[in-house]
Amino acid sequence: MNLLSISIDKPQDMDCILGHSHFIKTVEDLYEAIVQTAPAMKFGLAFCEASGPALVRWAGNDQRLVEIARSNALNVGAGHTFMIFLEGGFPINILNTIKAVPEVCRIYCATANPLEVIVAESGEGRAVLGVVDGAKPKAIETETDIKARKEFLRKIGYKL
Repeated sequence: MNLLSISIDKPQDMDCILGHSHFIKTVEDLYEAIVQTAPAMKFGLAFCEASGPALVRWAGNDQRLVEIARSNALNVGAGHTFMIFLEGGFPINILNTIKAVPEVCRIYCATANPLEVIVAESGEGRAVLGVVDGAKPKAIETETDIKARKEFLRKIGYKL
């Protein structure tokens, strides 16, 4: 078995959701879930089929984001994984809807940070072991940091 660290190639600050599913209809169900929940959101998604023709299946409403999803999914190459890249919204806007899609088994991450996917490769294929999602913490927040966090969340409208 080989262990690989695969960097996700995306523009800085672009959000990505990486998850695991179990069925070819994932592509259509995720597409429908996103457009019904956040119709103005631009996105591309790709799903790594794990049997039969073993293709990267894809959908989306923005060709550039679809291409980012397809190329990254092919590079990770782990069966039954999916990737969604989005603009005009945030993962928090669609994450519960994505988790509620019946064939979705797991969400590994939802992030705009630099992202590495840790993959195990065997004779059978590839599996996602986990992710490296951004930087290691530098310190513990201070009272000033707490105040800044609370102000930021209210400024962007996530808290009243």
